[in-house]
Amino acid sequence: MGGFFGATKKSDAISDVFFGTDYHSHLGVKRGGMAAYDAVKGLQRDIHNIENSPFRTKFEDIFDEMEGNAAIGCISDTDPQPLLIRSEAGVYALSMIGRINNAEEIIEKYLNERGGHFAIMTNGNVNSIEIVASLIGQKDSLVEGILHAQEVIDGTASLLLLKNDGHIIAARDKVGRLPVQIGKCDDGYCVSFESFAYKKLGYVDERELGPGEIVELSPDGIKVLSPAREKMKICTFLWSYYGYPATSYEGINVEAMRYKNGEIMAENDKMLGNAEGIDSVCGIPDSGTPHAIGYANKSGIPFARPFIKYTPTWARSFTPAKQKERDRIAKMKQIPVHELIKDKSLMFVDDSIVRGTQLRETVEFLYENGAKAVHMRSACPPIMYGCKFLNFSRGTGDYDLIARNIILELEGEEGEKYIEEYSDFSTERGKALRKKICEKFNFASLEFQSLEGLIKAIGLEPCKLCTYCWNGKE
Repeated sequence: MGGFFGATKKSDAISDVFFGTDYHSHLGVKRGGMAAYDAVKGLQRDIHNIENSPFRTKFEDIFDEMEGNAAIGCISDTDPQPLLIRSEAGVYALSMIGRINNAEEIIEKYLNERGGHFAIMTNGNVNSIEIVASLIGQKDSLVEGILHAQEVIDGTASLLLLKNDGHIIAARDKVGRLPVQIGKCDDGYCVSFESFAYKKLGYVDERELGPGEIVELSPDGIKVLSPAREKMKICTFLWSYYGYPATSYEGINVEAMRYKNGEIMAENDKMLGNAEGIDSVCGIPDSGTPHAIGYANKSGIPFARPFIKYTPTWARSFTPAKQKERDRIAKMKQIPVHELIKDKSLMFVDDSIVRGTQLRETVEFLYENGAKAVHMRSACPPIMYGCKFLNFSRGTGDYDLIARNIILELEGEEGEKYIEEYSDFSTERGKALRKKICEKFNFASLEFQSLEGLIKAIGLEPCKLCTYCWNGKE
């Protein structure tokens, strides 16, 4: 994934953008970057690798290195950014969150039609920011270029562009899969993925951009450069998994949605008689915990934390390249509370079950520490399709997903015809899927939240939500 933050003010903007960008560290662990504009120094930029160190420690000298009343920052799980771009349309710093599926096609077409070249990175790939800039540069103005880029790109592209006059252009992706929110303070404006980030810095809500909307921010106001579009398909996973608890999207708070989602799951289990003999309800930290609290509140079963994540030295940003080491770090984070595990029947709620690699390790860890039974609930339906719009999964294909892998095991490729049945707990195929996963992971029982329940917990019209990873519908 990734997140960004920008500010344009009458006073210094470096501090706000430093802290505002750092507040997006939960969205990415690979690269961090900042760019600033100062009337004397012009555009400045700094990028660091943050795979084994938090953003704030890599950028702690930024206050001595950068000056400016306007700046943008980005946390990225993909390419280094922002980049500084010089084009016929102007000089600017550019950052993007999203995904470009047709990058090679765009590159080949550009080279064949226009000549020239792209700089390549160590891995031989072209930085996605350069690809976006090449598309913007094909039009006479920045706005026309942004609209052109978003039409050509297969995937998702929300953009922050810092001009060399201190103004910021913010563009939400054309169907609004990702949020772009505007905050206001006494002497300027900011733009952010997460709303809580600017509220902690003294800004108040101004408004959210609509799908495809493009605006220009200056210290004096907001100018709409291209109006919002009608169609919206915001990512449902924002609420169930990767959105920060204290933030809101489309006016709906993440933490509150997760409580409600857990309540709906508890109601379903009560109706089916699935939660008998449970000693405590527990969450897989961190994002599974509020779903579990909602479940416990509704069911009346006590909430407990049988293990605690040790994060002072094993922060999320520490991600070794090898899967074996990542698994080891995940296990080292889990500190058991034996009194809450031994001889207990525990129900765990996780935000989702994707590949199940670390979940298997967690269940083994619980049994090793004396658990009597481990029941599992997923706060969303079985994931059947890898996301092709956003970069928030390490998976390389649909069969990396545990649900699709099980279907392949049960019926081979023929099973692809019955994915909808496998998602439904009331069908024989749905029951077979859950039974097989229970056998593989040693769950005493397993249930998934239904898509209808998830949508109900969010409260938006279904047509405004992207649910592709569950039902394959765009």
